[in-house]
Amino acid sequence: MYYGAIKPCDIANGSGVRVSLFVSGCRHCCKNCFNPETWDFSYGERFTEETTNHLLHLLEPSYIKGLTLIGGEPMEPENQRELLPFAQAFRARFGKTKDLWCYTGCVLESDLLSESSYRCEVTDALLQEIDVLVDGPFMEAQKSLTLPFRGSENQRILKLHEA
Repeated sequence: MYYGAIKPCDIANGSGVRVSLFVSGCRHCCKNCFNPETWDFSYGERFTEETTNHLLHLLEPSYIKGLTLIGGEPMEPENQRELLPFAQAFRARFGKTKDLWCYTGCVLESDLLSESSYRCEVTDALLQEIDVLVDGPFMEAQKSLTLPFRGSENQRILKLHEA
């Protein structure tokens, strides 16, 4: 897996001050996506064990509320397989003291909980690690600058688990 950016102090992609990982690779290709360079699965840097260690270090300060997975598309099966061990390392280090948000263009019920091209052998396990899922593709016709933590009215903020 590749990633396009790490934001060590992000307040736009989830509640509180967060560390955000922008993964690479997305097949949704939403019109007017704010991050189209991350559609390419090999954009940016390779995600390695050193990347995991760096992110876990960035998450240590008490003022950091949690981790956000964003993209690109974290729920592309190729990315899920790499993100699951990272999410598990995050939980092993921080338990429920910090929360995990994930942004996806997938819809929870139809793309992640039902048979689809996004569902794979690790989907359920990854969803178990995620506290808040922001789901649904960005839709230009439903764009709103007034929505907290999302870009279009069709997108939902779903609490999957309490942090």
